[in-house]
Amino acid sequence: MEKLVSLLNDFFWGPWFIYGILIVGIFFSILTRLLQVRHIKEMFRLMFKGEKSDKGISSFQAMSIALSGRVGTGNIAGTATAIGFGGPGAVFWMWAIAFIGAATAYVESTLAQIYKEEKETEYRGGPAFYIEKGMGQKWFAVVFAIAALLAMLILMPGVQSNAIAGAVDNAFGIEPWITGAIIAVLLGVIIIGGVKSIANAAQVIVPFMAGAYILMAIVIIAMNISEVPNVFGLIFSSAFGAQEIFGGIIGSAIAWGVKRGIYSNEAGQGTGAHPAAAAEVSHPAKQGLVQAASVYIDTLLVCSATAFMILFTGMYNVHDEKAGDDTFLHVGEFSSGEISGEEQITFAKGIEAGAAYTQYAVDSALPGFGAPFVAIALFFFAFTTIMAYYYIAETNVAYLFSGKAEKIGIWIAKIAIIVMAFYGTVRTSNLAWAMGDVGLGLMVWINVIAILIIMKPAIVALKDYEAQKKEGKDPIFDPIKLGIKGADFWEKRNKDKNSISAMNSESQERTYADTNKS
Repeated sequence: MEKLVSLLNDFFWGPWFIYGILIVGIFFSILTRLLQVRHIKEMFRLMFKGEKSDKGISSFQAMSIALSGRVGTGNIAGTATAIGFGGPGAVFWMWAIAFIGAATAYVESTLAQIYKEEKETEYRGGPAFYIEKGMGQKWFAVVFAIAALLAMLILMPGVQSNAIAGAVDNAFGIEPWITGAIIAVLLGVIIIGGVKSIANAAQVIVPFMAGAYILMAIVIIAMNISEVPNVFGLIFSSAFGAQEIFGGIIGSAIAWGVKRGIYSNEAGQGTGAHPAAAAEVSHPAKQGLVQAASVYIDTLLVCSATAFMILFTGMYNVHDEKAGDDTFLHVGEFSSGEISGEEQITFAKGIEAGAAYTQYAVDSALPGFGAPFVAIALFFFAFTTIMAYYYIAETNVAYLFSGKAEKIGIWIAKIAIIVMAFYGTVRTSNLAWAMGDVGLGLMVWINVIAILIIMKPAIVALKDYEAQKKEGKDPIFDPIKLGIKGADFWEKRNKDKNSISAMNSESQERTYADTNKS
């Protein structure tokens, strides 16, 4: 099993793919004329605009679901792992992939809005929908939907629950299976309520925990304020191989930074596009810009908070993957009590790269507080990510099936994710992450190919949005006017609005005529 997973990882995450993702992000950044810079104010303004409806959720709720998927294990354990294997320079490459990935997130989320559908009582959309409507390739859309179900229900939930169980065991000594049972019960209670229940939970939990986590990082930075120039110098010099000790692992810095950056912010993965489609907005570009902002929040704020806590306190090891598992370029000053010398170094080397680094970092600044705080933060971050995984899986079930088959499929999805979330708590950490990487790679592969082929409507939508804004209008989307085909939802919506408007106008004319007769 482990050999197969390792083989698939080597295939999905080869050097050409790592650099390919960077190139795609740069390409979209150029194509959108650096929208992530030009529209940064608009991104955050739109975040709190938009209205809920019986069938759609607000922009903020859609972003909260997307953030609940983005802000998870990747922010705490994933950032620590990137530093553990790529050195401090990996942090720079996480920032880089977030910056250019914001443009990718805009493209996929805008496409999701353009090609969304109204299914029964909810809006549905995402890569499977825009692949079919934008490319006209049903089979390719089905492949993505199946890949998404495999990733969201089987391969990736275990990464989140495994990290929760490890952190809780380290902090409170609670057996992983007990933590798994608690996760399973809570998850079941929330996902039974569907997308509205998930949105309501996410919009409360995510902002609160992200704020508390960033505040903790600020406290630790303030306690080590004199180290600010050194830490930033370390990050930038290591990123380009200028730091002597980490000069030989520049390739690892880029690879781990990009891999964990994508795992965390999900730009290009297609996951954020699913909740983006559920938002109630007047123009697709609005939610595209909001989703671009969520990439910034995830990586530039939450991931950076983890990186700073670890680097400012020195609580990290750096493995030399080329030389073998037992070779370290840097060993942190992890404290285990009374031991010292070689025993202390041996103890430090035995600490697995991941959430433990963050726990030791917080504990070094606030003794006795680190392990519980990180365990609680990780619980909420990772738990809401599993919630988001379920929503994405449900959307793809809705794409593949309809009627009675859809309802059966949704219940199977609920059972599957609950079982896998529990199973993830009792399997090894390395296998959990490796399986998660396979799931991630599978989705990124398919989605990136698709958005490169059908990106034009998203670019046209951006230009249309900007033109209407210049005219002082609140932009409204008209796909027929823009020559965008397949946007059935928007065509029907505009037709219905025009019919209602015509009826109201006719009614007013009759009233006016009757008044004059009188």
